Amino acid sequence: MELQFEADELKSVLNRLRRAQGQISGVIRMIEEGRDCEEVVTQLAAASRALDRAGFAIIATGLQQCLTDVEAAERSGETKEQMRARLEKLFLSLA
Repeated sequence: MELQFEADELKSVLNRLRRAQGQISGVIRMIEEGRDCEEVVTQLAAASRALDRAGFAIIATGLQQCLTDVEAAERSGETKEQMRARLEKLFLSLA
């Protein structure tokens, strides 16, 4: 399944991923500097949330597209049940 993002959706996902990238770089720097454990964990939790939100946004877009493009699934030989199970597995991978 190829995801097609609207411009605003793409911008939002990329911003979240860039935010997570910056936060992860910050965590690495903090560890190298020997910063306080609580500060490191707080920053790591923020990076994790940013990644989760980006992942959920990607999956939501995928779900929306799959629900509106059943013909593509049928052309690929995938049943609705197989598509649902595959997407559910993707969603749960972020849980």
